[in-house]
Amino acid sequence: MTRLKVTQVKSTVGTKHMHRETVRSLGLKRIGDTVIKEDRPEFRGMVRTVAHLVTVEEVD
Repeated sequence: MTRLKVTQVKSTVGTKHMHRETVRSLGLKRIGDTVIKEDRPEFRGMVRTVAHLVTVEEVD
């Protein structure tokens, strides 16, 4: 199954509360943090919500 590599590239300071919570629930704590998640609709939606704060790559 495909997995997503999500990296935080921008700060959450000054963003909406729900965007900060979404970034936190993805497992990201600071700029430069990277997590690998399963490619599921739930995670795709979370990433789409904070697309302006993160970058996404598909990994095997």
